Amino acid sequence: MIYDSQIEAWVREDLGHHDATNEVPGETAGRLISNEEGIAAGLDAVVSVFDYLDCEATAAVDEGDRIDAGDIVVRVKGPARNVLRGERVAVNVAGHASGIATKTRAAVERANAVDDHVRIACTRKTTPGLRGVEKCAVVAGGGDTHRLDLSHMVMVKDNHVAEMGLEAAVEHFRDQVSFATKIDVEVEDPADGPRAAKAGADVVLLDNMTPAETGQAVDLLGETVANLGREILVEASGGITVDDVADYAATGVDVISMGSLTHSAPSLDYSFRTG
Repeated sequence: MIYDSQIEAWVREDLGHHDATNEVPGETAGRLISNEEGIAAGLDAVVSVFDYLDCEATAAVDEGDRIDAGDIVVRVKGPARNVLRGERVAVNVAGHASGIATKTRAAVERANAVDDHVRIACTRKTTPGLRGVEKCAVVAGGGDTHRLDLSHMVMVKDNHVAEMGLEAAVEHFRDQVSFATKIDVEVEDPADGPRAAKAGADVVLLDNMTPAETGQAVDLLGETVANLGREILVEASGGITVDDVADYAATGVDVISMGSLTHSAPSLDYSFRTG
């Protein structure tokens, strides 16, 4: 959901204190058009921008659809002044979101070509104020949102381990959270995976390991999980790119988390035309 306060902030940022550029009389119609192939995303936000400006907007495609150069993705009509005022915000938001969705789809397809059970997830490395748009874009691309914020799951990271030790940290956080909250423990050495599992981790995150190290850690964890008799998800993360995601998918992990989906995706090229 995009709130009016967020839309207002976007529009005000672009309009400034006096917008003379768009003082155009009459009514008009507009079209948001893709200039390249990709995956459509951010369309709900675009429609919300024009709704806020008292224009009528409808998406011509669905979130997650593959689009080609020349495809119209949103149609708009209303007062020319307002349609033009929404133009740049709409292009920026749709381009950013669609770029994320396109990169996510590429990662999903490469990983699933090796193992169709592995999930591709994003992280909390999102742009302040745009997390909702960016997480929805990942979903449009076929990815998983991971935790939306700090309340959704405890992640025991290197700093926690440095302060309390691995086992003590897991025990500490287990006492702090609801039974419904999962605990994800980050490890940087394959040998620490079984330690995290035995300590009570629901998810073991293999951080900054090579594919070979990741495969070794998965094998070690498999033996431990069999002895523990409970399900533990295995997640790989840390500098993984679209180029090497298939190598990690081949290791047998359940989830591959990629911060680059949101912080490094190039914007998809859109244009806005009226008349």
